[in-house]
Order: sequence, then C-alpha cells, then structure tokens
Amino acid sequence: MSALQYERLRELLARAGLDRVLAPQELIAAQVVAAAAGAFVVLIARASGALPAWLGAPAALLGAALPRIALRDRAARRRHAILRQLPHDIDLITLAVEAGLNLGAALGQAAQHGPPGPLRDEWRRLLRDVRAGQPRHEALHALAARLAVPAVSSVVAALLAAERQGASLAPILRAQAEQRRTERFLRAERLAMEAPVKMLFPLVLCIFPGTFAILLFPVVHQLLSEGVL
Repeated sequence: MSALQYERLRELLARAGLDRVLAPQELIAAQVVAAAAGAFVVLIARASGALPAWLGAPAALLGAALPRIALRDRAARRRHAILRQLPHDIDLITLAVEAGLNLGAALGQAAQHGPPGPLRDEWRRLLRDVRAGQPRHEALHALAARLAVPAVSSVVAALLAAERQGASLAPILRAQAEQRRTERFLRAERLAMEAPVKMLFPLVLCIFPGTFAILLFPVVHQLLSEGVL
C-alpha cells in the first residue's frame, strides 16, 4: 500500500467507527480473502456444471469489493445518525454549561446522558483521550478529523474559538444547536422532494406493467374470443 492509500483507508475506518478495531492492512486482507472465496465458489459450481468458468473473475472482483462497500455503507449510516443526534447533544451541553459546569463536565453529561448512538460513543472516546493526558483542544480536533462531518467541525471550531477568546459558551452553543436543527430540517425537506424522482423508476419498471396487464387482459381476451386477434 502507498502512504496515500493507507491514509484514505484509515480515514474510512475512522468514519465507520472501526479505526480501533481494524487496521488498513486487515481491510485489504479481508478483500483478498473475499475475492478468493468468490472465485472458489464459482470453481466448485463449475465442477458440478452449474456455472461457466468465466464467472470466476467477476465473482472475485465482486468479493473484493464487498468489504469496502459494506464499510462505506456503515460510514454513511453512522454519519446520518450523528447528524440526527447532534442538535440534542448540543442542547444538553448548553444546559450543563448554563447550570455552571465547565466544558469538560458538560461533555461528560452528554457522554453519560445522551441517547445511545455513535455520537455518544465519540464523546466518551474524547473524554478517555483527555483523561489519558491529551490536551482537550487536540482531542476536539481529533474528533472533528475522525468524523469528517462539517456540522461537527463547525461546533468544534466554535467551542475552541470561544475558549481561546474567553467568551461565554452558552450563547454560542445555543446558536450552534439552532443552526444544526435548521440544517436537519432542510435535509429532511430535500429528501422529501427527492422521493418522487426515486419512486419513478420502480413505478415504470414494476408497477405500471402489471397495472396495464390487469387492465388490458379482459379486452385482449374478448378480442381473441371474437377472432379479431
């Protein structure tokens, strides 16, 4: 692996929440094993005459792609869950700050009382890094880089700027929470507008032919019985 490929795989594993479980080399090894398994299945089927031999190469390519596809799907689902959970956690941190807690204790409240999900796991990981001796600003930067979500990066930048300037955290956090809720509403609105376009293909391919067949069957049957067709 080149250094660039290694870094890209490491970032993908981090977005999927598996960077402490899998190494990039292990992901490549999983792809190799899956490719060999796909080709082996085709060879076994070819021995019984069920499949032609030329399917071995496509099966190997598909097997090699499956681990990467599964990882990207996990990263996308995790990103969606983080975006949904982020406004709630910011509100919780804001209430803790307004109650007199400092930022570290407020993050602890989000890690302890936040809804189960990947974002709560990331808060807990951040606090573990801080307890292990990493400066809090570095742990926050690592969190933003690990998740690679613009909304999280914006929150982290606002927190660091407020701490650096000595400004009050509560108004900044409230503004961030409101902005995140607005973005979530806009995402939901955009997905709702995309739904009719996504439904068009299955309608044309699957539903319309069946509907036309049911509607035209009596007419065709009548024409056949009368000898017109």
